[in-house]
Amino acid sequence: MTEQPKGPASYFPSIEQKYGRPVAEWKDLIRSSPLTRHGELVSWLKAEHGLGHGHANALVATPSPKTAESNGA
Repeated sequence: MTEQPKGPASYFPSIEQKYGRPVAEWKDLIRSSPLTRHGELVSWLKAEHGLGHGHANALVATPSPKTAESNGA
């Protein structure tokens, strides 16, 4: 049996289904944004891309693999 994702990552399947973009694309958009603060990024995703608060928060709160690698994780 496959273990289900926990925490913010548990939103990823519904984000991909509802908005039609893979999570990797959303992460690329977040990385390319000039914004850096969590709240700013969440507000930007909601205003510019129509995401709900929970979905936007999940994308911003979960580090992307490239971010984790660059932080030595």
